[in-house]
Amino acid sequence: MTSNALKKGNKRNVAQAAEESKPGEDYRTPGGYELEKILNRGSVAYTHVNNVWPNVFIGDEETAKDKLKLKSMGITHILNAAEGTWNNVDTGPGYYSDMDVVYYGVVAEDIPSFDLSQYFYSAAQFIEKTLKNPQNKLLVHCVMGRSRSATLFLAYLMIYENMTVVEAVEHLKKQRRIIPNWGFLKQLRELDQQLLENREDSTRDG
Repeated sequence: MTSNALKKGNKRNVAQAAEESKPGEDYRTPGGYELEKILNRGSVAYTHVNNVWPNVFIGDEETAKDKLKLKSMGITHILNAAEGTWNNVDTGPGYYSDMDVVYYGVVAEDIPSFDLSQYFYSAAQFIEKTLKNPQNKLLVHCVMGRSRSATLFLAYLMIYENMTVVEAVEHLKKQRRIIPNWGFLKQLRELDQQLLENREDSTRDG
């Protein structure tokens, strides 16, 4: 698929997502096992980097460290979901000092006990602010681009695009092979429940 075709397809996906963003009255946050089944059904093949949303790419360490590739992709912003030296991607703003790139780093471990949810809103705000300028292009990455980075982008889709966790997973898995660990899936399910409650409260108040 050409980049133009993918961009058009993504724009249709955005419009469709907005149309379907309001969950039905019978919607309930799925259990962990059910969400894993949804996640693994019909996944695409793994590649280093994928265009997953208009002007958003999710990639791995190799992509994040390849400055020539980043320049050719037109990347202007980078969200490193695996900042640090121990089994992480040790880049940081200094690594990109010879590029015109805005860098945001999250120190996180890809283990079920790690609380990645503490970064859900701050990372989502960075993504939202980046995408307000249609000239910007964002790379979200971790080591493999499958767990930490995918989880943070799923949270963005839920917080700012009003998707349920099921809608967010269904969208993202069509664009990239993602495998958030079970602890991160639990945190996304908890976010889903919180957002549903907030929407129900606002509907009652409205």
